Amino acid sequence: MTEASRRTPGTPCWVSLMVHGLDATQEFYGALFGWEFVPGPQQLGPYVRALLDGKEVAGIGQLPPDRHLPVAWTTYLATDDADETAETIRCCGGTVAVGPIDAGEAGRMAICSDPTGAVFGVWQAEAHHGIAAAGPPGTPVWNELLTYETSAVAKFYRTVFGYEVEPGVSADFDDVTLHLEGRPVASLHGVGTALPRDRGAHWMTYFEVADTDAAARLVTELGGLVVRPPWDGTEGRLALVADPEGAVFTIVRSAGT
Repeated sequence: MTEASRRTPGTPCWVSLMVHGLDATQEFYGALFGWEFVPGPQQLGPYVRALLDGKEVAGIGQLPPDRHLPVAWTTYLATDDADETAETIRCCGGTVAVGPIDAGEAGRMAICSDPTGAVFGVWQAEAHHGIAAAGPPGTPVWNELLTYETSAVAKFYRTVFGYEVEPGVSADFDDVTLHLEGRPVASLHGVGTALPRDRGAHWMTYFEVADTDAAARLVTELGGLVVRPPWDGTEGRLALVADPEGAVFTIVRSAGT
């Protein structure tokens, strides 16, 4: 288990979800992952933090009734200076849609997108350092960008966050792993025309589960959708699922667990 501390800039440090029905969404994820909830910063409207065994693992906020935005999990990348990072993002062809703004005493944040339109957050930690536990079932364990092709967008992330970029071992797949200080922290996966037209390029959050098949069945029972049934991959046993509002995420029983 990894305790929360100030992350190296570029490290995925938090995931959050903006939804229309906050209460119903809490019920879904509480039943699926065993999360409990406490109030969080309210700068962007009603917002709660999800706890697992008392440790913060994710955030869920409520969209204004008149905002008909796609519901999706957002990966936040750590920074020591949100304003400087936001300016670099603009200079490198990305977009800053929200902020940078203060989230109370928790920190400073911005919502951005890369040149292909994939949305991500930037988080400058103050009182809140991000995910306080990673590894046990119910926690986010990996973040991956699904994009058209990796070469150009890898240059964007490398320039903004200083990643070391390692191509995948197979020439048959367009895969890149992003490293910081010699440690893998995220991945890029180019899927070309297989990218969903209704979603475009997007970051994907992986949540650990004890049993992928059982968790996929539970998703359906709770009103969600199994987008891709469980399969065995190099990372472990995975399934692509969506919550009742359509937010897509991956559940995984990691290899070796």
